[in-house]
Amino acid sequence: MRLPIDDALPELTAALAAHGRAVLMAPPGAGKTTRVPLALLPVIAGRIVMLEPRRLAARAAAERMAETLGEPLGRTVGYRIRGESVPGSRIEVVTEGILTRMLQSDPGLDGIGCVIFDEFHERSLNADLGLALASEARAALRPDLALLVMSATLDAEPVAALLDAAPVIRSEGRAFPVETRWLDRPLPAGHRLIPEAARLVTRAALETRETGGTLLTFLPGEGEIRRVAAALDLDGDIVPLFGAMDFKAQRAALQPAQGRRRIVLATSIAETSLTIPDVRVVVDAGRARRARFDPGSGMSRLVTERVSRAEAEQRRGRAGRVAPGICYRMWARAEEGALPAFAPPEIAVADLAGLALELANWGSDGTDLAFLTPPPEGALVEARALLRDLGALDAGGRITDHGRALAALPLHPRLAHMLAVAGSDAADLAALIGERDPLTGAPADLTLRLRAIHDLRAYQDRHPWPVNPGALHRIRDEAKRLRRMAPKGDPGLSAGAMAALAYPDRIGLRRKGDQPRYVLSGGKGAILPEGDDLAAQRLIVATDLDGDAREARIRMAVAVDESDLRALFADQIETVETVEWSRRDNRVSARRQERLGALVLADRALDDPDPQALARAAFDGLRANGLNWSAGAARLRARIALIPELGPVDDDSLLADPDWLLPYLGGARTLADLRALDLTEALRARIGWDGQQRLDRAAPAHFVTPLGRRVAIDYDHETPSIELKLQELFGLARHPVVAGRPLRITMLSPGQKPIAVTTDLPGFWMGGYADVRKEMRGRYPRHLWPENPLEADPTLRAKPRGT
Repeated sequence: MRLPIDDALPELTAALAAHGRAVLMAPPGAGKTTRVPLALLPVIAGRIVMLEPRRLAARAAAERMAETLGEPLGRTVGYRIRGESVPGSRIEVVTEGILTRMLQSDPGLDGIGCVIFDEFHERSLNADLGLALASEARAALRPDLALLVMSATLDAEPVAALLDAAPVIRSEGRAFPVETRWLDRPLPAGHRLIPEAARLVTRAALETRETGGTLLTFLPGEGEIRRVAAALDLDGDIVPLFGAMDFKAQRAALQPAQGRRRIVLATSIAETSLTIPDVRVVVDAGRARRARFDPGSGMSRLVTERVSRAEAEQRRGRAGRVAPGICYRMWARAEEGALPAFAPPEIAVADLAGLALELANWGSDGTDLAFLTPPPEGALVEARALLRDLGALDAGGRITDHGRALAALPLHPRLAHMLAVAGSDAADLAALIGERDPLTGAPADLTLRLRAIHDLRAYQDRHPWPVNPGALHRIRDEAKRLRRMAPKGDPGLSAGAMAALAYPDRIGLRRKGDQPRYVLSGGKGAILPEGDDLAAQRLIVATDLDGDAREARIRMAVAVDESDLRALFADQIETVETVEWSRRDNRVSARRQERLGALVLADRALDDPDPQALARAAFDGLRANGLNWSAGAARLRARIALIPELGPVDDDSLLADPDWLLPYLGGARTLADLRALDLTEALRARIGWDGQQRLDRAAPAHFVTPLGRRVAIDYDHETPSIELKLQELFGLARHPVVAGRPLRITMLSPGQKPIAVTTDLPGFWMGGYADVRKEMRGRYPRHLWPENPLEADPTLRAKPRGT
């Protein structure tokens, strides 16, 4: 049977022969997955490796090509997926992570003539990385290596530019008209998807019974598929299709109907690559599961999101391959414009720990590789910090021998580290952490889940929480696979110890108090639900949190013994002597602590703290509580402030530099000690002997009157000032100056009352004095009030009686 892609094959083979690279744009159903590799056999020297995003698609494509050749699988065409391999002599269909393993072990891809990236529009992280590595291998080692990117909906030009202006070949699809039907109004917020999906599937089946054909319903995941299947009461075969099914069950969805009407309930696995026969009707729930970095688990998790417009069109097109069809969309037509044009590439939103490890294993920091979307720098920094904690990278960011061992394991680096250190004993826990929670409504304790995995009947006899059989089955299967590949490891570790290996940043130490609050070794806070069985534990490892940045709620955790932590992290536990100011106690605290990250495992008083450290801690107390100024110290500071060359003496400047005060803080331990501290001598020492001499000359502490009496100068105000009796100034013709500015003089009457204020004494004698003399002579007749004060002698005495 001729397929639409056949018309484009001559142009494609010519482009690859001439340029060694190409981009093929072909809509779903054009036949590119099964036709292109076969068409390349005569023109490609060496084996052809084709990447598929899903295991089912890889096997199905390999089987279909072998059938086209009239051969058994394993002769010309083979496939390789996780845990399963059928070698082929010329064509090998592999899942995307397999190519990375091949490149890391053999960067030259010896014996391979062409690599095909199928369904590249899905923009998985492994596909982006594989293309970047293969492009560098071609440029540096294998200029003869052909690269072909195939896609259904991706913008071709950026990909072509990434491949050094690769030619773009386009193929038309074969499509019949598809009528689109929307809901009358949007589903309300919080509306449950399942009842509406079941209603629409039933309606679609009944309304289109006359047309026959298969009804394909797109749902987010396995749980929704099972619940919709349970809610349907239809005359026909209800066939589920999702990635976690065994291959035999998946193949059933790809077989033609046997007389009865078929209703296939599928995840996005059915959007591309796979051919489900005779689809006439599509029901689209408008949701998809995507890999996103989950701060709660510290790894990528599948989350449910709205589909993009491109995905919706892909799903709709499934109904128009063999005949006119109908597409029912579970959203209102008015909502269409709010859908994103494309789903974001996984590299922009997923956990990058695995990518960072692969880059380090390749010997790259990522900046020198041709990524269609460069990995976000912040996420890469976080990923590399985790890898250093796991011992996979050294301090310089280079991969270690342990890191190479982790890269060889097809697991997240956290789980690979746990498996590498603990061996096969960690298989159950690694499989459990990597899968959805198999228990419903159970407390946080991971050991409950492990009991269910090891002995389901014994678990059910003792515990009331329901078990998800599908999740439990997948965990057990994955654990078997991990046991086969696990290194020898260190047997006998507890579950808590193994969890700590995977989550060195999630070891939690219970805080003091009634509520089960924990500080985590990575520095964040977390809390268990009150009443949880783990709430009394001093040390736990939190493997799943709700992601709250301020204080996360712990969803899954396991208790861990301190002795296990000391054995596992002996090289990371630091003995730290801390001498610091305690804001809580308002005193200097001197402690000797053993720390693991942010955790204080042991804490006791420090017997003989360093005096310099004590003084610095006391200074921190001043920073926290402010400087306390006695009257004398305040006057000295005010004088110094008038001489800029002696340095700033405002509080902020003084508290920014501790050295001037440290010698005077040796005995200060408490807030009371700090408040009793007189800063006068420290200030004098700060400006030094020369500075004190300059200060005394320019801004003296006292004014010496013509009678030789010392009067303290007040520096508390903007202008330095003194107060003294007017008669004590007789004969003084020059106005006194302090720090380059005139002294403000308040002149007092014999009764100590202010009678004049001046900053120009000669001017006062020439002018204002006459008015003062006229008023004061009558009020104080026994005191001297000469007509010319400049010719009179200063005095503090009154005239003798009778004169």
